[in-house]
Amino acid sequence: MSVLVELLNQLPSPFPIPVVIILHRLKNVESELDKLLSIRQPIAEPEDKEPLLQGNIYLAPQNYHLLIEEDGSFSLDYAEPVNFSRPAIDLTFSSAASVFGARSLGILLSGANKDGAAGLCRIIRAGGKGIAQRPDTAGFSIMPQAAIDLCRGVQPMTIKGMIDFLRNISIENKS
Repeated sequence: MSVLVELLNQLPSPFPIPVVIILHRLKNVESELDKLLSIRQPIAEPEDKEPLLQGNIYLAPQNYHLLIEEDGSFSLDYAEPVNFSRPAIDLTFSSAASVFGARSLGILLSGANKDGAAGLCRIIRAGGKGIAQRPDTAGFSIMPQAAIDLCRGVQPMTIKGMIDFLRNISIENKS
């Protein structure tokens, strides 16, 4: 969680693209994670059919898969867990790849299962960018290592490398 907080704190403001955060969370447990993460900028749990807007930061609601529809809106899905998770990172990454193609970016951080690896590969196959936290810097290396092992083109990065990458996106979008 501290890596996510650091990345969010270092995002240039305003950040020119929407950010969607998918965390494996306990289901049916009261949570104010969106408020805890809203340090510099509000983070919202999107509603079904809510449009994805530039510069906003979204957090997948507990116990729902968060998908992105062709019209650029969110879809909340209550289908079976994927990789023991709902929300599943793989499903969100895959829907982002389908909608945004080469304009999609997935960043996979520390985690204790393989969720996100296949979705990150889908982003890369669609022409987008796939980044995984360097396993030697992750609290749990299974998730980023699975992506690196599964898909050529995943770029392993340190947190500083990710911050620099995101800052460059901000600079490129301003020019």
